[in-house]
Amino acid sequence: MKFLPSFFLLACLAGPASEARAQQPAPEAASPEAGGPMALAPKAASRYTSQMNAAVLEALPFSDKQDLEEARKGFVVTLPEVTIKNDTGLAIFDLSPYDFLNHANSFETVNPSLWRLAWLNLQNGLFHVSDGIYQVRSFDASNLTIVESRTGIIVVDPVSNRETARMALDLYYSNRGVRPVVAVVYTHSHMDHYGGVKGVISEEEVKKRNVRIIAPEGFLEAAISENVYAGTAMSRRTAYFYGMLLPRGDRGHVDSGIGKVMPAGTPTLIAPTETIRQSGTRLNIDGVNIEFLLVSETEAPAEMTLYFTDWDILNSAEIACPLMHNILTLRGAQVRDSKKWGEDLQQCLTRYGSKVKVLFAQHHWPRWGNARIVSYLAGQRDMYKYLHDQTLRLINLGYTGTEIAEMISLPPSLAKQWYTRGYYGTVNHNVKAIYQKYIGWFDGNPANLHMLPPVENARKLVRYLGGSAAAIARARQDFQRGEYRWVAWIMGQVVFAEPENRAAQLLEADALEQLGYQSEAASWRNSYLVGAMELRHGIQTVAGVSRSGSADTIKAMTIPMYFDYMGIRLNGPKAEGRRIVINWTFTDSTPAKQYVLNLENCVLSYREDAEEPNADTSLRLARSTLDAVTLGTTTLEKEIASGNIKITGNPQRFAELMSILDTFPGAFPIVTP
Repeated sequence: MKFLPSFFLLACLAGPASEARAQQPAPEAASPEAGGPMALAPKAASRYTSQMNAAVLEALPFSDKQDLEEARKGFVVTLPEVTIKNDTGLAIFDLSPYDFLNHANSFETVNPSLWRLAWLNLQNGLFHVSDGIYQVRSFDASNLTIVESRTGIIVVDPVSNRETARMALDLYYSNRGVRPVVAVVYTHSHMDHYGGVKGVISEEEVKKRNVRIIAPEGFLEAAISENVYAGTAMSRRTAYFYGMLLPRGDRGHVDSGIGKVMPAGTPTLIAPTETIRQSGTRLNIDGVNIEFLLVSETEAPAEMTLYFTDWDILNSAEIACPLMHNILTLRGAQVRDSKKWGEDLQQCLTRYGSKVKVLFAQHHWPRWGNARIVSYLAGQRDMYKYLHDQTLRLINLGYTGTEIAEMISLPPSLAKQWYTRGYYGTVNHNVKAIYQKYIGWFDGNPANLHMLPPVENARKLVRYLGGSAAAIARARQDFQRGEYRWVAWIMGQVVFAEPENRAAQLLEADALEQLGYQSEAASWRNSYLVGAMELRHGIQTVAGVSRSGSADTIKAMTIPMYFDYMGIRLNGPKAEGRRIVINWTFTDSTPAKQYVLNLENCVLSYREDAEEPNADTSLRLARSTLDAVTLGTTTLEKEIASGNIKITGNPQRFAELMSILDTFPGAFPIVTP
């Protein structure tokens, strides 16, 4: 769920802007012909949407109150108002706008099942889980877990950023007293599970007191690289996925599925001091005995569960939350392994099923009682395995991914369990992800092998329909019949054919909005409503939205990662016919690290521990200087002038290379061309 901007030498090298699609300006107020200013405001639910949401109330077991009881169980204390601010006084996390969830049941514009989850995720504060384990919930999108040890505390997953982690730990301290942090455990490589580490401990303390920072094998590489290479696109799509800029309310943002909302604070990182490399590894951490089970390549590329052997308590990290998770997130990522996900849940059952007494995760609320936990883990296991096996069955019967996604639904024994509902992932897009993993994007039909690009395809389609006016007229009739999926798609074609057509934009927005109101998945609701908002008002941006391209992230990148990202930024057509060779020497390691960066055949490659005697130019600098330039705290020119960067050979060749690196726009259009 974690994302990075494109940051490599952006501020200082001033490469030319990429030829990506330009950001659309916010449109003027709608004309009377397009519906007038009221066309820009969120609408009420249509009768079709109201009927669909009313049917949900009849279909699901809303009389079951056990989740409510467990979400409140062990409550200790919270703050009068959960408003968390950064150093400048800007609120980066605020629960108060969600107070409407306590006072209304707007089941017309919010799917009742999603409303239920949104209300459960509003329960906040310090909770006592069992024995010496506490959690601070809903001070971030994830939970801060605190385990009391012999001389201090172990912090598991210090949430997403420094400010919320600090506030959560202070809440614990105010009730339990100040205790030193003796260890930090990262369960997996997503930013909302490590980004707040400097809110609970500093790097200086880690070194001075030998504080243990424990993570699964592959954590650091995954944490840094998973979203770097497509980081700009993921960041943009994340705005849709989490709906962070939507207004809070029953016609806007109600939840993110795994938590209330992503904070806009300061992500940090301290590198692990210990790595768990094998399932079954046991550690005694200041008197607390923990067994670790590696479950990587499921919910995250590097992930592990924790079993507290003295207490028979399982921390399932994020592989068993009370919902259907994503096999492929809508923000974009690598496809996850649904088969292994089910197998790893079975490992948890095999190892711990006969004795586990309490289960908690790093999102949502715990479960108590062996029978309830075993049934829950088995249901989660079967959910992922069912999706996997049934998708493969239908693939082998010749169906395409889109067809299969319409054909599969969970069996009633699973579908009526609250913990399998599609609040975050859905059956529909998870099935498509499994199809993608095994078969790929091509459905096998040669007519779809080399289709026209979106704008050209849309223009031809609209002409075939008799022009945009005819298409809009028909779509209005379909809208009145509640055919919102079709209206959203066909108006999207008109918008791509005629980007300035406000009538098409506003009709598409109205259709997307109704789809959002109907969605049980927070991720789908947010995506639909952000699309509607941008069609009505243009692309929205706000200062302070959290990104994981922080100073700590950049410092943790390896030099090969820097060079890999330079290769991604290289504008291939502009590199045609150029050959440039540059030596890089980083002086703040012993011995100094050397690399040869080579541009040839429009590809940027590199060799480690090498030097080219006939290079066009050579650079000598400290890695810390490169970090400072990258972060924009200094400039390339200043560092060259001061002698911190020494260039020999022909410096113009270096400048030439920098001039053909693209800079990526952070807010490119999605619902418009």
